[in-house]
Amino acid sequence: MAIPEAQLNTWSHQGGITTAKNTADSVKNALAKFDKWPQDAQHEVFLQGSYKNDTNIYGDSDVDIVAQLHSSWYRDLTSLSVEEAKVYEQTYGDAQYDWSKFRSDVIKALQQYFDQTNVREGKKCLKVSASSGRLPADAVAAIDHRKYTRFHSVSDFRYIEGMKFFVPSENRWVINYPKQHYENGVAKNGSTGSYYKALVRIFKNARTYLVDNRQLTKEIAPSYFLECLLYNVPNANFGTSYQMSFSNILKWLSQNDIRALVCQNGFVPLFDGSPEQWSLGNAKVSIDALIRLWNNWNK
Repeated sequence: MAIPEAQLNTWSHQGGITTAKNTADSVKNALAKFDKWPQDAQHEVFLQGSYKNDTNIYGDSDVDIVAQLHSSWYRDLTSLSVEEAKVYEQTYGDAQYDWSKFRSDVIKALQQYFDQTNVREGKKCLKVSASSGRLPADAVAAIDHRKYTRFHSVSDFRYIEGMKFFVPSENRWVINYPKQHYENGVAKNGSTGSYYKALVRIFKNARTYLVDNRQLTKEIAPSYFLECLLYNVPNANFGTSYQMSFSNILKWLSQNDIRALVCQNGFVPLFDGSPEQWSLGNAKVSIDALIRLWNNWNK
């Protein structure tokens, strides 16, 4: 028996967003009230993740927030010609206010605003405890990452903007593209008659149902990867009804080679060896579990 439309409709609903926005605003206020920024330092604070992308479901808690430094950046010149790379190097020197200094100041700003007892360092982010009107927050201190595709002069250049931060415990840098992820999700939702984001929430709730019933573990099917998985499904599979869409999506995922799929940002392969990418084996286990749920629903 297929999952009823009424159940899928319930799963399609978005969780609350007001408290998430308040949480992001409180982090923004913390950095705004910090009075020890270098004079020319420019940064931005913004939501990322499910709350930003309108794919949060009931039960989602931690709010993902980015504090990103714009006045300094790391560059990727691998797509430039030798001459263009030379012009770039002649144009820009090394920044004095780098990522490590910015992260240190972000920590000080958060501790000054929220109190030291409410801020601790996680593996990748800064953990801000929940309080009245505020959800727990995972705040990433990042710096601009510019992948240059053209550089002829300081007024004639093109680049793809991402963000970059260091993971000390793993001695490695992480590069993400949250703004492109958001923009591509908005475009996909528009192209599918607003079915895309609703279906992401449905699949996330279906995953939660499987986890609660011990048919899948949360670590095998993280929310971010499920969202990226559905992003790759052709638009023609969305629409008409949630039942039709859910069935069509599972059919497409089971009948096509998914190895070359990309993350929703459009740049990074979904499957590879880094911690920011999914295991192909885990993806197939997740798809199989969702198919069994669809075929054997008996609630």
